[in-house]
Amino acid sequence: MNMKKTHIRKGDTVAILSGNDKGKKGKVLRVDHKEGRVVVENLNLVKKHLRPDRDNPKGGIIDIPAAIDSSKVMVVCPNCGQATRINREVRNDSKVRICKKCNKAID
Repeated sequence: MNMKKTHIRKGDTVAILSGNDKGKKGKVLRVDHKEGRVVVENLNLVKKHLRPDRDNPKGGIIDIPAAIDSSKVMVVCPNCGQATRINREVRNDSKVRICKKCNKAID
């Protein structure tokens, strides 16, 4: 399998670029590098039907966040607070992600 190159990591704050949640921001919960998809907290919600069990005796319908393609999200820089593209540089013998707008390190 071919893995897609993703510019997003777990814990990043991202802005949604398209779809029903366009313009909203959220925290990345999970990244699937193989499929090139990310799950963002409380965004792209889908209904899940739960069957009754010991923990949830009534069952019911809950909202859970679904995966969205990584090309539809953009990292929000913690320094300038804007959605930005990512540049990579080697600083002090380690790769660092850099904001293209303010040129400061994101990690």
